[in-house]
Amino acid sequence: MNRAIALVGPTGSGKTRLTIELARRLDTEIISADSMQFYRGMEIGTAAPTAEERAEAPHHFVGFLQPDAEMAAGKYQRLAREKAFERLARGRTPVVVGGSGLYISAFIDGLFDGPARDQAVRDRLRAEAAAEGNQAMMARLREADPCYADQLTSENDLVRIVRALEVYEITGRPFSDWHREHQDTLEPWDVAQTALLWERDALYERINRRVDAMIAAGWREETQQLIEKGYEKDIYRLKALGYQEMAACLRGERTLEETREAARQHHRRYAKRQMTWFRADKRIHWLPAGDEDAVASWIAEMVKRYQP
Repeated sequence: MNRAIALVGPTGSGKTRLTIELARRLDTEIISADSMQFYRGMEIGTAAPTAEERAEAPHHFVGFLQPDAEMAAGKYQRLAREKAFERLARGRTPVVVGGSGLYISAFIDGLFDGPARDQAVRDRLRAEAAAEGNQAMMARLREADPCYADQLTSENDLVRIVRALEVYEITGRPFSDWHREHQDTLEPWDVAQTALLWERDALYERINRRVDAMIAAGWREETQQLIEKGYEKDIYRLKALGYQEMAACLRGERTLEETREAARQHHRRYAKRQMTWFRADKRIHWLPAGDEDAVASWIAEMVKRYQP
């Protein structure tokens, strides 16, 4: 069984320092699963590990792409697993860290988008959804593929509902059957997932302070440099938190204080969405944030369990 450790959780929860300490003790390297930290020149606004932190423990997939490059979750799955296998081949346990739930899931569970596509079928299904409503489409999915329907958390997840109905209509087989076959072809992974659990108000205050620190560190200047290099359209395409507002600030459309408050709000909302995603995964072990003894005990246990 391939084994790894994953530190997950919302922005501002303290994943970076905990991961570095664990990687240092295990003499291993870190695989980042933060989709916005992939991009070079966006280190401040994405709170990427600093050069000093990366010197403490090597990080992969931090600042390795230009902002106009694309990194789909499926491609990340392949690259990240390759790096993880390299660590295992050297007798080291890979440590994965990030708050991008889709990319964490890609590494651990693998992604599968189905065996076939038909844009005409998809367009028709979307039109039917607009006419009949999401509830009716979910009812159709429950009849065609009850197993996959049970995995969805909301009837508003229209993208996945339509995709599953599309696959069923094209192939005559439930999407869940195709997904199960795909999973059987993947090498299994045993991943110990852990997250730090903060009280909401305490986490939000940490987020507010982080935004203040990013602005003080030169976030506005970083955004200006991205624009000067021709990456303004990519700022909007990537939807990295706060960069659009910072670009508006540079154009004089809002004040720095307005930008600060907007960035704080966006990061808090993102953290809420992240918590919803990770709380749904019952495999994650939550450590009480601020309890140094509990965190230290967990690190010691992981070192004992995973040290070569």
